[in-house]
Amino acid sequence: MAQLPLGIRFITSFSRDQWYRAFIFSLTFFLYASFHLSRKPISIVKGELHKHCAASHEVQLSSYKEYAAQIQPVKKLSNVSQCGWEPFDKNNYKQLLGALDYSFLCAYAVGMYLSGIIGERLPIRYYLTVGMLASGLFTAMFGLGYFYNIHNLWFYIIAQIANGLVQTTGWPSVVTCIGNWFGKGRRGLIMGIWNSHTSVGNILGSLIAAYWVSTCWGLSFVMPGVIIAVMGIVCFLFLIEHPKDVSCSCTPSSRFSECNDHMLYWHQSSKTFLNGESRFRVQMPALNSKEKSKTQDPEMQHLLIDSENCSVSLDSSTGEGRHGTSAISFLGALRIPGVIEFSLCLLFAKLVSYTFLFWLPLYITNVEHLDAKRAGDLSTLFDVGGIFGGILAGLISDRLEKRASTCGMMLLLAAPTLYMFSAVSKMGLEATVVMLLISGALVNGPYALITTAVSADLGTHKSLKGNARALSTVTAIIDGTGSVGAALGPLLAGLISPSGWNNVFYMLMVADACALLFLLRLIQKELRCNTDHTLFKEH
Repeated sequence: MAQLPLGIRFITSFSRDQWYRAFIFSLTFFLYASFHLSRKPISIVKGELHKHCAASHEVQLSSYKEYAAQIQPVKKLSNVSQCGWEPFDKNNYKQLLGALDYSFLCAYAVGMYLSGIIGERLPIRYYLTVGMLASGLFTAMFGLGYFYNIHNLWFYIIAQIANGLVQTTGWPSVVTCIGNWFGKGRRGLIMGIWNSHTSVGNILGSLIAAYWVSTCWGLSFVMPGVIIAVMGIVCFLFLIEHPKDVSCSCTPSSRFSECNDHMLYWHQSSKTFLNGESRFRVQMPALNSKEKSKTQDPEMQHLLIDSENCSVSLDSSTGEGRHGTSAISFLGALRIPGVIEFSLCLLFAKLVSYTFLFWLPLYITNVEHLDAKRAGDLSTLFDVGGIFGGILAGLISDRLEKRASTCGMMLLLAAPTLYMFSAVSKMGLEATVVMLLISGALVNGPYALITTAVSADLGTHKSLKGNARALSTVTAIIDGTGSVGAALGPLLAGLISPSGWNNVFYMLMVADACALLFLLRLIQKELRCNTDHTLFKEH
C-alpha cells in the first residue's frame, strides 16, 4: 500500500471533534472581527470631517480666477466648507464628534444589558445573523450621508444610535458559542489568542477606511457595512451553536485529566469515577464543619478556576443543562462572586481602550501633523500591541491561575506608560511607534482578559449548579458595564481635549487607577487562597 501524502496524514492526525473546534474558533474569530471592522471608520474619518485650515481672511489669492478655480471643485463635491464637512467644520467640532461617539456607545451600553437576556432565549445563529445584517445597514447608512449630501447632525447621530443597539448582538453570542465549545484547561491562552479578533478587526477597519478617507469618505463606511453583512450570511450558513448539535463531545477529551489533576492538587482527595459517558463523581474525605464551610466557600476556593465544567458537561448528556434549566435572572447573575468587581474594573479599563479607539487618529494628526490616511495607518500599531497584550495576559493568567492579579499587574504598569506616551509622542515618529505598541499591550491586555476568559469563567461558575444558559447574561452584564465606560471615555476626551491633550492622558491614568482599585479585594483573596493552599499542601 502506498504511503499517504503528507497533507492527508496531517488532516487525519486530528479527530473530528478537533476539526470542528478549529472551525468554530476561526469562524467566530472572523465574525466578531467584522464587528470591530465596522466600528473603526468613524475614528479615521474624523480628520476628514474637520480639517485644520487657515481662516478665510488669511487666504491670499493672486486673482479672482484663482479663487474661482479653487472653490469650484468644492461645490461639485458638495462640501460646504473648506474646513471639513458641515456641520463638523465649526470650532466646536470636537464636541460634535464626541457626540457621535457618545451616541453609539450609550446605545451600545444600554442595549448590551438587554442583549444577553434576549440572546439566552433565542437561537444564537439567528440572533447573530440578524444583528450583523442590521449592523451592515446602519454602518453603510452613515456613509450614505456623503453621497446624498446630508449635513444634518441628527442624521448621523440616529445612524450611530441604531448601529450601537444592533451591534450588541455580537459579543454575548460569540462568547457563549466559544464557551460551549472549549473547556477551561487553557481558557486564558485560547481566549487570549481568540480575542485578538478585536485588534485584527480594528486594523482591517483602519486600513479599509483610510484607503478612501481622502477621496470619498462615504466608502469608508459603505465597504465595512457590506463586509459585516456578508459575514452575517456566512454566520447563518455555517455557525454551530453547541457541540451536541453535531454529536461532538462537550469539552475536549483532555479535560478529564486536567480536571482530575486540578482536584487532586487542591483537595488531595481520593477520586472515584463511574465508567460511562454521563457520570463523574469525586469522593471527598470527611471534613469537620469548620473545614467544610471553608472549602465550600466559592471565594476561598480558587476564584475562577473551578472544575464545574466537567460535571456540567457530563451530567447534562440529556440536554437538560442546556435547554432544561431556566435562564438566569439579572440579579441572580450579579450574585455570582466576582461579577460586580470585574464589571466595575472593565468600566474603567474600557474607558481607556475606547478613548484610544475613537480619538487616537485625531491625536496623531494634531501632534504629528499627518494627514488622515497616514494617521489612520499609524494608529493600527496600538491594536498590534493589543494582540500581544491579550495573548500575554491569557498566558500569564493560565500559568499563575490568577485572573485578577494578572489584570492588576498590567493596570499598574499601564498608568505610568500612558504618561510616558503623552510626553514621548511629541519627540518624533519613531518614539510614537514604540509607545503605541507598548501602550496597546498594557491597555488592551486586561480588557481582553476580562471580556473573554473571565466572563466565560464566571458564566460557568459552580454556584450556577450546571445552568449553562447563564453565560450570555453574565457576559452581557460585564461587557455592558464596560460599555458605560466606553461611552464616557470618548465623551470626556471630546470635552477635555480643547484644554490640551495632556489633560486627556491624566484622565486616562486616573481611570486605570480606578480599575485597579476595584480589583484589590479579588487580588487579596487570590493571594490568600494561594497561601492557604500552599500551607495545606505542606501539612
